[in-house]
Amino acid sequence: MHMRYEFLVAGRVSDTVRAAFPEFEIADGPAGGTSIFGPVRDKAALRGMLARLDSLGLTVVEMRKLPDSQSATDVPD
Repeated sequence: MHMRYEFLVAGRVSDTVRAAFPEFEIADGPAGGTSIFGPVRDKAALRGMLARLDSLGLTVVEMRKLPDSQSATDVPD
């Protein structure tokens, strides 16, 4: 079963970073950050996602599990 997570990272991300996450939705987040959100299969995939964010030099400001029904349009500004 897939869970949906949101990763709020500091700053706006480049097109290169956006291309590194084709399976996720990416939107401008609050306070000049960027919200990256989508399905995460399991704990191993979650750890892999955090490692991928780190390898790209992104600072994760916040991470949260989203309700199953929450969509991209529901993410607060």
